[in-house]
Amino acid sequence: MRITLVAVGRLRQGPEKSLFDHFANRISWQFEIREVEEKRALDGDTLKRREAELLLNNCPQRSRIIALDERGKDISSREFATKLGDWQNDRIRDISIIMGGPNGLHNTLLKQANLIISFGRLTWPHMLARGMLVEQLYRAQQIIAGHPYHRE
Repeated sequence: MRITLVAVGRLRQGPEKSLFDHFANRISWQFEIREVEEKRALDGDTLKRREAELLLNNCPQRSRIIALDERGKDISSREFATKLGDWQNDRIRDISIIMGGPNGLHNTLLKQANLIISFGRLTWPHMLARGMLVEQLYRAQQIIAGHPYHRE
């Protein structure tokens, strides 16, 4: 299974990148990050629409799409692992996880998502959320493997 994180913005050197790299290097699934950026100054909705185009254009064809959105479903680590495990068992080749910019994701993108999840009602810095996401991918992999990394 190949997981592609498609995100708005560039992850630069610092503690957030260290956290991201720490867990990204531990994931045994094929993992890739594709960063997109709209450099033109656009109004809010136009920017969200343009970012949606960039994000979707960077998803592998026929991939299952997971969108991170503040209005998404609040799921547990075990539920996340179960969903990924089900897709793995169904021989789904590609999963794209999409993280939008500060303005969020456009509705056209959300309508195409197979799963919309949230990291809860708290607001997280965008680059820290990337580290949290990749840790959850590692955790999901360990849950699927029956490894004791995850405790309930």
